[in-house]
Amino acid sequence: MADTGRLTQTATGLPAISRVTQVRIAIIVAILVIWEATAASGLLFRDVVPSLLVIGRAVGHLLVDHEFYWHLGVTATEVGTGLVIGGLAGLACGLALGASRFLSRAFEHYLYYLGPTPKIIFFPIMIMWFGVGLGSKIAMGTISCFFPVALSVAAGMRQIDGVLIRVGRSFRANTWQMVTKIYLPAMRAPIINGVRLGLGVAIIGTLLAETKLSNRGVGYLIINSYSTFDMPRMYSLLIVVFVVAIGVNAIVSRFAERDAARRR
Repeated sequence: MADTGRLTQTATGLPAISRVTQVRIAIIVAILVIWEATAASGLLFRDVVPSLLVIGRAVGHLLVDHEFYWHLGVTATEVGTGLVIGGLAGLACGLALGASRFLSRAFEHYLYYLGPTPKIIFFPIMIMWFGVGLGSKIAMGTISCFFPVALSVAAGMRQIDGVLIRVGRSFRANTWQMVTKIYLPAMRAPIINGVRLGLGVAIIGTLLAETKLSNRGVGYLIINSYSTFDMPRMYSLLIVVFVVAIGVNAIVSRFAERDAARRR
């Protein structure tokens, strides 16, 4: 049976839209129609739900605003730095927990307990430690990213084929060689999945921190638009953040797919 999620060929040779794609398009169209109908009905307070045309104009103005790109660069720097620091720390922690049954039993439960905790509760501590500048936002991105990467790597370590580990030990490989030649190549998928999850929560943590105490970054722009009741600009900022996050996630997913294809 052909995969309904893929495009098929019509009698004219043109690609036909699959049923899955049709459903996705129908959902998007329905959401847009409901939004526009709500905006035109006047049921809510004025400008709380602007029309799509007004939001589209706001997106256009935003994309030609040079100041927006400076704020976007600030947020990207905070998220990227937090992802690197938190990802590397999570990788090291996950390797240690996955390689040692004792360490796993002693410490991994703490990660499971703290992982789902909203990281914004640590923001006052981050402000006291790192100040109100970039440091506290990077720290929020770091702590948000750390837990999904560490847990994903620890779980991936336990799924490594024991034969690979015995082969490495039989060649008297040291710890660094075991990590670089055995562990990391065998855990590409768990690491990439951990990075994808870590990236999402790092963006959330950083934006939340920017909305609380900051004068720069996309989160600051969003909360400033809300405070001045500039709803079209606020929605346009949310749309751009949404699109950027989807794009970055798609790039990571494509990398993972290509890596998996090379390994087959």
